[in-house]
Amino acid sequence: MSYLVGLAFLAILGALASALYFMLKDGRGKPKTSHMARALAFRVGFSILLFLCVLLAWKLGYIRPTGLPISG
Repeated sequence: MSYLVGLAFLAILGALASALYFMLKDGRGKPKTSHMARALAFRVGFSILLFLCVLLAWKLGYIRPTGLPISG
């Protein structure tokens, strides 16, 4: 499960980096393309997919919430 979460975070960061690249590349007086919007849409999709996978893993018992330890 930790590998899946790690890969999802890398995909989210990759989509965010590509959106930044297209924002900087397309911003020099050229007509705007939809590359940046598509990259941001993929980022949102990856984020939702990660959330659903963590929720499903919790429901199936693969992960358990442990809470914060109480120090006294």
